[in-house]
Amino acid sequence: MIDRTAPADDLDLCLDGGDADGGEVLHVTISEALGGVRLDRALAEAAPDHLSRARIQALMDQGAVTLNGVAALNAAAKAKAGAQYEIILPPPIAAEPEPQDLALQVLFEDAHLIVLDKPAGMAAHPAPGTPDGTLVNALLFHCGDSLSGIGGVARPGIVHRLDKDTSGVMVAAKTDAAHQGLSKLFAAHDIDRVYVALTRGAPSPMVGTITTRIGRSPGDRKRMAVLKTGGREAVTHYRVERSFGGEKPLGARVACTLETGRTHQIRVHLAHKGAPCLGDPVYGAALPAAPVREAMADSGLARQALHACVLGFIHPITGEKLRFETPLPDDMARLEALLADLG
Repeated sequence: MIDRTAPADDLDLCLDGGDADGGEVLHVTISEALGGVRLDRALAEAAPDHLSRARIQALMDQGAVTLNGVAALNAAAKAKAGAQYEIILPPPIAAEPEPQDLALQVLFEDAHLIVLDKPAGMAAHPAPGTPDGTLVNALLFHCGDSLSGIGGVARPGIVHRLDKDTSGVMVAAKTDAAHQGLSKLFAAHDIDRVYVALTRGAPSPMVGTITTRIGRSPGDRKRMAVLKTGGREAVTHYRVERSFGGEKPLGARVACTLETGRTHQIRVHLAHKGAPCLGDPVYGAALPAAPVREAMADSGLARQALHACVLGFIHPITGEKLRFETPLPDDMARLEALLADLG
């Protein structure tokens, strides 16, 4: 049984953030026959015309399926007969983004793919709250009809993404064959991805691996969180390259190598270690020390201090080994120089 209600307005289900204005809430009641069945399967069968089982699983990972106001995060849990589950669907977005003549810093391009250095402040693709001015809009103008359509009309060419306010190297597919090949590389974690973060304090020990499960926070569905159960495994290898501010560091430059690629993974993992990215409005928690705050203000940093500096992979069509590395953008470079003055 399905009941529709008014649009939801309090949930971010989009990859790049933003509000869910215009979304839809489904109330799905589990029949006696489906009681005790795996929850993802039961919900898919109860709403067969609306959601596939895979879609249900994705929505559960995002905290968009709730029972009595509590996020149902475990797809393998048993459905409760007679229970009414609430499913919040993301709002529709424009079906066909418009090409826009936006500046792109192209690092490599051939007939199959394009590699760029994305600036902070540019979302990867259109989403509620960010209808244009995105990398997709720029790619549509730059690449024209050659851009791969596998990602869907709202996300043509996009194989992976960076958060809107994270800068750095990204690759996009220009052909369907390249899109399929790159997607396989990312799925197999056969991609070199290194990020540099400037953090509040420094993680301890100086070198380590963070292995957790990450999913939507049960207490705040707009945030990701480290979970004891549910979510998906997330692995980040890190190394403190330099610390600032004396024996008890006030800040640090940390290199993070992704083994998996979960939403907000590095930001969540560094915060979990007690050393969040400086300037992070979501996971920053306590304020940094006064000298660090002053350095941030003087540097002009207005976003999380996180930059995707390295992207390496085997070209899915030519077999060529490619590796791209970019320096810190100006705001992070200025901040690092000011932090270095702290000792």
